[in-house]
Amino acid sequence: MNATGIDIHPRKEAFKEGIEALTGLATSVVSDSLGRRVGAIGILPINKSSISVCGNAVTVSVRTGDNLLIHKALQILQPGDVLVVDGGGDVSRALFGEIMMTVAKMKGAIGCVFDGAIRDADTFEKHQFPCWARGVNMRGPLKDGPGSVNVPISIGGMIVNPGDVILGDCDGIIALSPADALLGAKLGKEKAMAERKTIQSILDGQYDATWIDTALKQKGAL
Repeated sequence: MNATGIDIHPRKEAFKEGIEALTGLATSVVSDSLGRRVGAIGILPINKSSISVCGNAVTVSVRTGDNLLIHKALQILQPGDVLVVDGGGDVSRALFGEIMMTVAKMKGAIGCVFDGAIRDADTFEKHQFPCWARGVNMRGPLKDGPGSVNVPISIGGMIVNPGDVILGDCDGIIALSPADALLGAKLGKEKAMAERKTIQSILDGQYDATWIDTALKQKGAL
């Protein structure tokens, strides 16, 4: 980082194999399969309809309420990217709205994530551009910096590195490193299949719930 407090790095190439493997899986299933340790907390979908994305993380860290470096990140977005912004969890000013969303969409980005606030919330649904954020606020941002582009960030208690695979749906957001993406996909697909079998057993009236009393007996409750 230079004396101005501004640090800009090149975009990381997407891990296409991991993105392809994780696409279509539920965040809850992948999180469960990896020990229920991954996923952002308190960052929820803005869109009202069902949404799902899987793409390449372009990360930004900004001073609370300031979006200058987000504008810079928009210039380097490529098709399939997900813009991920650490706004310090502050919701006193919106960091992103319809104009910036339109730029991101025209660059080929498939979604955006903010540990901070956005505005023009209805337009994300109108244009079917997936967005997750900590809040919504009509107040506009400052444009002074400092900030960083394509550096490790933390959103909702989850570390995101540039080039991570971002998986998002109506339940939230997960970031997986290229090293973990294929494992998460493998275990996630196995868990998804097991859950489908459990649901079918419920529908067929054959669900085995004996594990509940077994667990309670082990705790001395029965």
